[in-house]
Amino acid sequence: MISTDAHRAAIAAESARFAEVIEGADLATPVPGCPGWTLLDLVRHAGSVQRWFAVLLRQSVQEPPRAREVDLRLPAGDEGWPGWLRAGAAEAADVFGSTDLDAPMWTWGADRHARFWVRRMLFETLVHRVDAEAALGLPSTIDPALAADGVDEFLVNLPFATPFAPGVARLRGAGETIRFRRTDVADSADSMDPVVSAGEWLVRLGPDEFGVVREAAGDREHPAAATVAGPAADLLLLLYGRTDRADAAFEVSGDEALLARWSDNSRF
Repeated sequence: MISTDAHRAAIAAESARFAEVIEGADLATPVPGCPGWTLLDLVRHAGSVQRWFAVLLRQSVQEPPRAREVDLRLPAGDEGWPGWLRAGAAEAADVFGSTDLDAPMWTWGADRHARFWVRRMLFETLVHRVDAEAALGLPSTIDPALAADGVDEFLVNLPFATPFAPGVARLRGAGETIRFRRTDVADSADSMDPVVSAGEWLVRLGPDEFGVVREAAGDREHPAAATVAGPAADLLLLLYGRTDRADAAFEVSGDEALLARWSDNSRF
């Protein structure tokens, strides 16, 4: 993964971009990436999540919280939502600065340290910023290195998501593998994680569990049951269900039924 400092900086940048996107927008606009939501629902969700994660970090919780109550300080009118997003990001930045992000704490994912919540906050914010742009018909760009880190964050944490994504429990098999390969891999050569730098993730579905297999370099030549290859940004949006593997950005091969099962059960 990239450094926690880079995650912190990216949250600030993504929050600022998100706020700019919604400035003056019609908040009743439907959001295609989140069926049933309006732009207002999207903004309120994104800002609420930032504030909730900030509370968890401030309290350094060591067990699953029993409630999710937090003072959201919602704006009085539609014109106040961009500022509300910016204020939430500023609150998060203050918490980051006063928290030992390498300290152990409760998380729902693979990394049981405070830094988990910073990384998770980044990709919640980034994906929903893209959702807002798509709703308003605006073009989106995602930094390739961040996108690769987001692919890794999604795949590593997905096996732990069953409490709120029950379909994940159906991702079982007899050892079948799916390889996700980014085609713009050179852009992530400075990653501290060799898997992110290599730009390949092999997911194995076993009878009792599934997860990313950390391959040695020579193992990457072995064929998987199915492979999806494309630029890191497109892979990230594919994993979040914002695009389809039939899109021209992807090269897809192998077991289509396996890929369909993955797609049907891997979203959270």
